[in-house]
Amino acid sequence: MLVRQVANVLDLLEFFAERGKAASLAEVSQHFGWPRSSTFNLLSTLSARGFLFEPEVRGKFYPTPRWLSLAQAIVAAEPVPESLLRLARDLGERTGETVCVGAAAGTSVVFLEVIQSSARVRYAAEVGQRIPIHATASGQSIISQWPEAQRAALLRKVVFERYGVGTPMSVEAVEDQIRAGLHRGWFRSASNYSVDLGGVSLPIIEGGRIYALTVAGPLNRVEVMMPGIAREMHEAIGRHFGGDYLKTQVHGLTVPPRDTV
Repeated sequence: MLVRQVANVLDLLEFFAERGKAASLAEVSQHFGWPRSSTFNLLSTLSARGFLFEPEVRGKFYPTPRWLSLAQAIVAAEPVPESLLRLARDLGERTGETVCVGAAAGTSVVFLEVIQSSARVRYAAEVGQRIPIHATASGQSIISQWPEAQRAALLRKVVFERYGVGTPMSVEAVEDQIRAGLHRGWFRSASNYSVDLGGVSLPIIEGGRIYALTVAGPLNRVEVMMPGIAREMHEAIGRHFGGDYLKTQVHGLTVPPRDTV
């Protein structure tokens, strides 16, 4: 049984997606053949809940980014594929460092799975923890696989704040770090967000989603080990997903990885 009010909201979203610009009450009403009173009630309700706004001149409406934030939060809560969990556990055993699996959630990366290092001094990450998507190896590995327009739209929303000596402080600096990571064959953090923390990350595309697979630990321990960790990650991905996986599934990544830090 079709619920008309729900169908109208979905039709309205598709209308804005196709139109690509703001529309007035009259334009929406005319497009769908809805009564003006019903159209007014729908637009007013969505506006009051923060799902529509009036971007330029009053009287015209357009969806807010709240739709995207909700969708990303829902997607981020999906279970991590078992194949990716096996890979993370394998890397945890082989590297001895903390391994995190993350996904994009707005302007953050949220950790969906964490394999804790057994070392007494370690990166103590937690499931559900959020880190800035633009400033970290995890985030940059994910957005390196996004279309240019999508990445540009995200970076326009970023508030650039100095977290550590490695924090990129402009859109250009983020793009430079992404290009360097693709050329190197792995993404790195060195006090980018958490002071004295180092990490190596690679994007994994599974089930149509882009994940960040990251090995991280105290910078004074892992910095010299980063090229070796990257090689271990490439090899482990080959074992679990096939030898050509990074060449065929990850756009622009150097394979095999370079040893430059």
